[in-house]
Amino acid sequence: MSRPELTGHASLFYNAKEARKYDSSSRMIGVQREITERAIELLRLPEDKPGFVLDIGCGSGLSGQVLEEKGHVWVGCDVSRDMLEMAKERIDRKREEAASDEMNEDDEEDDEDEGPSSGDLMHHDMGTGLPFRPATFDACISISALQWLCYSNSKNQIPKRRLTRFFSSLYTVLRRGGRAVLQFYPETAEQAILISECAAKVGFAGGIVVDYPNSAKAKKHYLVLSFDRTAKAPQGLVPDGSLGHVRVDGEDSRKKRPIRKKKGGIKTKEWIVHKKETQRKKGKNVRPDSKFTARRRPHKF
Repeated sequence: MSRPELTGHASLFYNAKEARKYDSSSRMIGVQREITERAIELLRLPEDKPGFVLDIGCGSGLSGQVLEEKGHVWVGCDVSRDMLEMAKERIDRKREEAASDEMNEDDEEDDEDEGPSSGDLMHHDMGTGLPFRPATFDACISISALQWLCYSNSKNQIPKRRLTRFFSSLYTVLRRGGRAVLQFYPETAEQAILISECAAKVGFAGGIVVDYPNSAKAKKHYLVLSFDRTAKAPQGLVPDGSLGHVRVDGEDSRKKRPIRKKKGGIKTKEWIVHKKETQRKKGKNVRPDSKFTARRRPHKF
């Protein structure tokens, strides 16, 4: 299956049909939840107070729902109107449920339900920069969206310029001390290097964390950005559940195989003559035998 980024603009790929399919797939919902929870973990937000989080490429609001469950307030932006429509339906449905619960105050179980949705939505292309005031957000997450900036759909869309514009605006809208965790799927190692270089160029500190680097299906890339250059880099997950290392872009994660030494042994004259006779029977051009056949040569001339 070809990558969706190769089919055209994201707003065309995520149409009404694809958005409905995306939002109704139990597998996709589970994957999005797992990635979002990992991104929130890497954000290291304070647990004693809610954060104001920007969700870039929010899609149908699956990641925003996880943010709400963690007690945070969020604003989501996406380039697909159909995906935003799905997110709006989710938010409206939750607010209606919260309003109906308030009318049933006599029911003690309903009093324990969650409140209305804390999310807001905006239609916007992140490649043109983020249209928010400076130091607006405490943190930022992005799930499976950043790689779209590595592709151009017209002559005016230059990936490096769009990435630089995006990271420059992200640097502005984050409060000092804030962090950003952007999960993405690079097609090549060069794309991952380009993304990290553009982020560093505008002043961000951090790098790419790779979970399960040796797994074709479970491997996930997280670009973890902050303003603190002295902070210790987070570690990636490995299959046994422990913490591994932060993988450098372009580094071959496979173990180097030991070099096998060729088997030794001296080939006798009988073996060589038999080998040449076999080659002749196969019709190959073989030099005739002579008194020098199989004679050992000195190691040094």
